[in-house]
Amino acid sequence: MENRIKELRKSKKLSQEHLANACEVSRQTINAIENNKYDPSLMLAFQLAENLDVSVDKLFLYQSRREK
Repeated sequence: MENRIKELRKSKKLSQEHLANACEVSRQTINAIENNKYDPSLMLAFQLAENLDVSVDKLFLYQSRREK
């Protein structure tokens, strides 16, 4: 599953560190999520969405296996 976190974070001029602090995770966690190396928990997904002022469905781009 791909995401738009990096794009949205940069549009708000937030550093990974700032977003990580706001979500109470490490900067490395934000980096891993942005690089599609880690899928966040549902709770973290909602925290990211809240801090980026978007809904969860605007953060993540789902493509079903059938569409690939």
